[in-house]
Amino acid sequence: MSISSALSSAFSGLSAASRMAEVTASNVSNALTEGYARRELQLSSRSLGKTGVGVAVTGVTRQIDSLLLQDLRLASASQGGRATTSDFLVRMETALGTADQAGSLSARIATFERTVIEAAARPEADARLATVVDAARSLTQGLGEISTLIQTERQAADTKIAGDVKLLNDALTGVAELNTRIRAFASTGRDATALMDQRQQMVDSIAAILPVREIAREHDQIALYTAGGTSLLEGRPVQFGFTPTGLITPDMSLAAGSLSGLTVNGQPLSTAPAGGRLGEGRLSALFELRDALVPEAQANLDALARDLIERVTDTAVDPTRAPGAPGLFTDQGMAFDPLDEAGLAGRIQLNSLVVPESGGALWRLREGLGAAVAGPGGFSERLTALAGSLSAVRLQASGGLSPGARSLSGFASEIASAQSVRRLGAEAGTAFAAARSDALRAELLRAGVDTDEEMQNLLLIEQAYAANAKVFQTADDMIQILLGM
Repeated sequence: MSISSALSSAFSGLSAASRMAEVTASNVSNALTEGYARRELQLSSRSLGKTGVGVAVTGVTRQIDSLLLQDLRLASASQGGRATTSDFLVRMETALGTADQAGSLSARIATFERTVIEAAARPEADARLATVVDAARSLTQGLGEISTLIQTERQAADTKIAGDVKLLNDALTGVAELNTRIRAFASTGRDATALMDQRQQMVDSIAAILPVREIAREHDQIALYTAGGTSLLEGRPVQFGFTPTGLITPDMSLAAGSLSGLTVNGQPLSTAPAGGRLGEGRLSALFELRDALVPEAQANLDALARDLIERVTDTAVDPTRAPGAPGLFTDQGMAFDPLDEAGLAGRIQLNSLVVPESGGALWRLREGLGAAVAGPGGFSERLTALAGSLSAVRLQASGGLSPGARSLSGFASEIASAQSVRRLGAEAGTAFAAARSDALRAELLRAGVDTDEEMQNLLLIEQAYAANAKVFQTADDMIQILLGM
């Protein structure tokens, strides 16, 4: 080997060691950076003919376990979807409350039944009749508050869907732009690993909305698909479409066309959790909440309100009531129409005929809503019949619970119990998904930057740099000897 070849080899070694030190320093400084993948410098031997002339830097690669990252994204999407459902069920369970909680739906029903029994024992006492009115109004108020909460949850889900769709479209456009920039960098020999980090973070943001699979393409490009097989990005990104609804009422539904569905490039996309193309994620969970869970909760509450109205409207309870006239509980002052049940829990009201502030009279609780004048104060037949109707076991005409005969309080208890059972199941699923996601994230971080290992690499780099510098020094000494001859 000539002296010039030795100098060339040493110079290439110094350059490679410098680049290695640069890459190692980048790894150490980004050890805690979210989405950063450890870099490694790729080297190859350089030759001229059959003679080696040093080392060549062929590029910088990102070291990341793509299969582990894929699993983590799917697990994170599952966790987000389950947490969305679980949080809603917790809020619903809290709103319904339990029988031992003051102000719960079951407690309000129990209070109403108790005041009616107490009034039947002393029907001449206006104070006891007034407590019946107060308890009845408290019950209707409780039904209305829960109904309002349910519809607020549905409206919030619709708004969140619109927000996620916008984030999804923006992120897909961003990934497509980064694909283009990475390809341009690669064609000019520039390091595109920083852009790949940005792209990974953007794909992670998509995975927080719906489960996504990343597929590698040529020239460091990627394609994206949902877990259900829907193409998100194959060269060009798809465009998701969704129109938020300004005000959602209980009677509105996706099937009726009064609520917006999801489209991809203008074509409808199924959002059903079973057999849907979105897979298990936050966006799918929000659609399920808006189109299934909330309507089901509202239907059960409306069924309870209907059961209450029908119990007290029975002619055996109050034969004085005119045919077609509303009973003790009304649909905003009118008789209940079975064909207009949706949202009944939010409309149910106490008949103003027994409310003194509205021009009514307390004695009508004792005499009947159709009575013209007050009768003997000791007459308790109407109140006794009212108490019996509330505790009577009867079949419910609607609702999503399993068929069966129940009392009014039993019906309310089963609604709360079913909600609790569903909440417990959802929380168990959420806990499992969270544990799986945490385990995969820990494993991915373990495969990331190890600062101890990087420090050891720096020592080796320092030794390599010193060795190549020694070659330079030796070659210089040889040249000085030749010049001095």
